[in-house]
Parts: sequence; C-alpha cells; structure tokens
Amino acid sequence: MTAREAGLVACRRCARVWPMGTERCARCGSHLQSRDTGSLSRVWALWIAGVICYIPANIYPMLITQTLLSTSNSTIVGGAVELIHHGSIGVALIILAASVLIPMGKFLAIAYLAISVRRGSDVSAARRHHLYEVVEFIGRWSMIDVFVVAILSSLVQLSVVASIHPGSAALTFALSVIFTMLSAQAFDTRLFWDTKDQGQNQRNDTT
Repeated sequence: MTAREAGLVACRRCARVWPMGTERCARCGSHLQSRDTGSLSRVWALWIAGVICYIPANIYPMLITQTLLSTSNSTIVGGAVELIHHGSIGVALIILAASVLIPMGKFLAIAYLAISVRRGSDVSAARRHHLYEVVEFIGRWSMIDVFVVAILSSLVQLSVVASIHPGSAALTFALSVIFTMLSAQAFDTRLFWDTKDQGQNQRNDTT
C-alpha cells in the first residue's frame, strides 16, 4: 500500500507525512501536493539546458596554459590524453569518468526515467527509484574537473614565466552539471508508483 492509497501525503522537503487534503506542512511550511503534475516539464527543460551546455564544454578549451614561449589550450578529453602521455593514467581515468562517463550516464538515466513515467516500463518502480537515487548521489562528483581547474589556476601563477587560466568550457561545464542536478531534483519519484499501478490495471483489464 502506498501513502496515497492510505490517504496520506508526504512533504517533499522534510518527509513529514500528513493526512490527505492538508495544504501546508506544519513543520517546514512548504506546500503539500500528492503528485507534482508539472514535474516532468521542469525535468525536460532543465535536461535540455544541461545537454546544450555540455556540447560547448567538450568543444572549447577547459584549461589555458601560458608560458614564456607558448600558449596551449586543453579540452577535457585532450587534457586527459596529455596526462596519459605523461604517465598519469589514474588521474586521466578519473577525469574521463567524472567529466564524460558520469555526465553522459546521467543524461541517459534521467531521460529513461522521464520516458518510463509517460510510457511505462518493464522495470519495477523500486528499481527505477534506486536508479534515481544513484543519479542524484553521483551528480555532485561531476564537478571534479572544475575543481581541478580552479586549484591549478590558483596554484600555478608564476607571473610571466607560467600561468594557468580556466577556459570558456569551465563555465559551460559547470552550468551543465548544475542544470542536470536541478533536473534530477525536480523529478517527482512518486510518479514511478503511479505508472506501476496503471500497468497492473491494464493487465487486469486484458485478462
């Protein structure tokens, strides 16, 4: 039995449960709503914004290194390849995982979860909810590339000898991560269980 079937509604901010029909949570004051009908619209809008920002984040330089003799620009993948050439394979793999694999996996996972709410899925609601929790948990680690750029920019400042500055991709990559995190947070996971109930009702009708 779900909370909705029991005549209860949970606060999405503090998780306190109240009787159905209660307008505001007495603990935190947030508006109570059994289902957020506009959740998917916000999820897709923020998801698209994250994808748009992720494209230039991989095209433009993430790091600009200036020395007395030359200036070099490094993209995310290009910087990882240079680290591999210098023998730092472990660091390169971490950057590739945090900056390429995790963001792409988050985009695919959020899109799948949103589509499954509309069209249904053979995967159980509990498993989809676990997938959502994984996406929300690992989202913060996508910022590791931005942290590396910020640390290098603050440490390597040797006047005219050598200096490191963040490229234009640092901003778009950070925006992509933020939009993706907001997209995941906008998801009303209670919709998974409604899809499960609808699927059961349709199977009962056919039998």
